[in-house]
Amino acid sequence: MKRRIKIDHLSTLCVGLDIGSRNNYITALDFDSNRLINMKPVPNAASGVEQMESMILAVLEANAQFKYLLIAMESTSFYGVHVANYLSTSDRLKPYDVKVFCLNPKEVANYKKSFTGLGKNDGLDSFIVADYVRVGRVDIDPWRGAQYLALQRLTRQRRHVTEAITREKNYVLNNIFLKFSEFALLGGEESPLTNKFSATAEAILTEYKTTEDIANASLEDLVAFVSSSGRGRFSDPEQVAKLLQKAARDSYRLDKSLYEPITTSIACSFNCIRAFEHEQKVLNKAIAETVAGLNPVEYQILKSIPGIGPVYAAGILAEMGSIRCFPSNDSLAKYSGIVWRDNQSGEFDSDDTPMIKAGNRYLRYYLIEAAGSVATYCPEYTAFYEKKFAEVSKHQHKRALALTARKLIRLIFGLLDKNQLYSAAKG
Repeated sequence: MKRRIKIDHLSTLCVGLDIGSRNNYITALDFDSNRLINMKPVPNAASGVEQMESMILAVLEANAQFKYLLIAMESTSFYGVHVANYLSTSDRLKPYDVKVFCLNPKEVANYKKSFTGLGKNDGLDSFIVADYVRVGRVDIDPWRGAQYLALQRLTRQRRHVTEAITREKNYVLNNIFLKFSEFALLGGEESPLTNKFSATAEAILTEYKTTEDIANASLEDLVAFVSSSGRGRFSDPEQVAKLLQKAARDSYRLDKSLYEPITTSIACSFNCIRAFEHEQKVLNKAIAETVAGLNPVEYQILKSIPGIGPVYAAGILAEMGSIRCFPSNDSLAKYSGIVWRDNQSGEFDSDDTPMIKAGNRYLRYYLIEAAGSVATYCPEYTAFYEKKFAEVSKHQHKRALALTARKLIRLIFGLLDKNQLYSAAKG
């Protein structure tokens, strides 16, 4: 059930903002829909938000009936962050119990369809947003300011870096196949190395110019090379060397003019991977320090769930904020976009019900990824995933994982709401 924001209509000034990369528009309405500020443009800069503050304050001071101030804007990437931060913490607006809301653009777009005869004017959306607030349709918590923004920036950057590592690893495999085809393809006991991106793999692929160099090297030299590059971690370096030579002999041969450019490309990719991995460690440390000073109790509760480690816990907390922002697990599911649209008519009930992906895509990402991990470590969730997987013949993994994430949301909400650590009996 939705929780509407209670409005003392006659005493509340409703302000809508239309946020753009260079310009913002502002409209202010009273309860009777009178436009006290009518789609005024200001630059999206520090001077512009100060103008908005002064314009709003002038209306409040000129109309004694106003005791409260509600400001809303659509969630437009990062363009509205500075505006929301400034207005929500304004000392000049604080006497009016100012609250700032970042609305779901799809909900605003659907509300806009209820108007007929609207023209196409710059800043029209600022009026739509202000009216959306005026009629009491806001059902989310106010902007949390910079409280969670720092953690969110770090966790989103970490995800970006992780995706960059994955992308670079997939890319370099193409070049590895061209240079050393069997090394790229072999797996299991036939593979010389289980990790094709280890320091030893990097040394083999960049220090030996051709596969002939590996095939023709003396076994003694190759064993010494493997031991040195692996820093003595191989229990049987001679077996690794033999598998390398066999793979080299079985690999395709390239024209000699191609080996050096491809080796240079492979070295470049490994340099990028190492650099990204270093930054990932830096971000891990920064995330741990930030979350420890932000909400350590909820962070520890999330980490107590089997399969949810520091990365998933910090990501969920950064995007969700405090659980106190949500009245029920249903509202948390909707906020993350893990809800489904009915596909039913008469006696027909389709198995194919698409997910409504209108929520926070980052929170949805962390919850679904965490669900996959929890299904690996928690027997109850393993059984649930397998049951949902077997129920249908299409989209089995995606459907089962999403439904497992929905079950996980109920667990997360229950534990955080009751301030309890996970135990198998409560899972």
